[in-house]
Amino acid sequence: MGDSLMLAMVTTLGVVVAASDYNYSHVLELSLLFYEAQRSGKLPTDNRVSWRGDSALDDRGQNGEDLTGGYYDAGDFVKFGFTMASTTTLLAWGYLSYRDAYESAGQAKYGLSTIKWAADYFIKCHVSPNELYGQVGDFNLDHTFWGRPEDLSMSRPAYKIDTQHPGSDLAGETAAALAAVALVFRDVNPGYSSKCLEHAKQLYRFASQYRGLYHEAIKGAAQYYESTDYGDELTWAAAWLYKATDDPLFLDEAEHHYMKFRLKERPNEFFYNKKVAGVQILLAQLTRQPEYMEAAQAFCDFTVDYQKRTPKGLVYIDKFGTLCHAANVAFVCLQAADAGISPTKYREFARRQIDYMLGDSGRSYVVGFGYNYPKEPHHAASSCPTRPAPCGWDAFKWPRENPQLLKGALVSGPDENDYYKDKREEYVYNEVTLDYNAGFQSAVAGLRRLQLEGIDNNRT
Repeated sequence: MGDSLMLAMVTTLGVVVAASDYNYSHVLELSLLFYEAQRSGKLPTDNRVSWRGDSALDDRGQNGEDLTGGYYDAGDFVKFGFTMASTTTLLAWGYLSYRDAYESAGQAKYGLSTIKWAADYFIKCHVSPNELYGQVGDFNLDHTFWGRPEDLSMSRPAYKIDTQHPGSDLAGETAAALAAVALVFRDVNPGYSSKCLEHAKQLYRFASQYRGLYHEAIKGAAQYYESTDYGDELTWAAAWLYKATDDPLFLDEAEHHYMKFRLKERPNEFFYNKKVAGVQILLAQLTRQPEYMEAAQAFCDFTVDYQKRTPKGLVYIDKFGTLCHAANVAFVCLQAADAGISPTKYREFARRQIDYMLGDSGRSYVVGFGYNYPKEPHHAASSCPTRPAPCGWDAFKWPRENPQLLKGALVSGPDENDYYKDKREEYVYNEVTLDYNAGFQSAVAGLRRLQLEGIDNNRT
């Protein structure tokens, strides 16, 4: 099985269950390499992705501000603040919780670098207390181009939110991300931690005082990453700031938002546009209050016991980002387990979801890992031949494996019947994005931590 060792087949209540042991440390390493392949701007001297180079070095704000850096959102080359921020919050949460997993894998340095690469960009984008750039590049222009980011020559406009055009969701999520990053770097780099925290506080105040949905200010965003509410982001940001500062004012505000925006209802999912499950679980961890503990349990019990499944056992929430949705709920329910809520049940659930992605389904859905992994991810740069050979739409259409290995990318995944098509043009199955890997990577770190602690719920 390559990266996996099939240990046993056991029958429980007539159901055949595969007990498998995957190399979670290697998966962590590969996922971090995916993020490195998505980097924009001037790459560091220790760049580990040989087929990537400097790109988009002229990214500028409307007044000439330096907006280089950050990450490309997906297989295209738009830099998208909302999903980049939610990605960063989840990566930071996972690193904070499971740092020993990164250390044991020899990946702590790279984990920190991945998180800081995003935070550095957010700090650049936050050009004044009430002004935040949320997108660089135009989707419609960008999607006329198929090639390498190093060869980009099109116009790359920058879009922002401000007091006249607010975006409480974007500012709130970026505040949450920077507060989480501040915690990650508190002992490693106190000066940088303080800088992130100051930006987080300013962004939260901006989000709170000037209310609005960011896609009404950044019009093109609605086509791909529409936001339907901002109450969850305001609560999320306040809760993270309380975790980072211990200032009871932030907890008061988080609880106020929680009540005002009616966040106690059980959600069905957890992803960049719906943070309520994460809010409930984070508040449960921070306060131990029955209201939040019960809400966290209600969400995870529903997910584990009643959520729709594919025939092979994958939680099925949406056809876009099928695996991302399953990995995200696996991660937040690992967090609930860490809070003492049904730990055995939720950890077994998380392991089964992640192991489905790594090979228990009969194939791997992580590029470069395990058996029969995806060969044609919907990703322009990795579809190109090695430089200096030219690259264009011919590379999109060629019926062959991507010449460059996009190590660690988790593809969108199968449909509700476990059907999957490994074709570049089939983006519903083969899209890759920053947010697809975030909850996944953090869940993998959580499972590795359980191995290190000798807590293993899926053994016979």
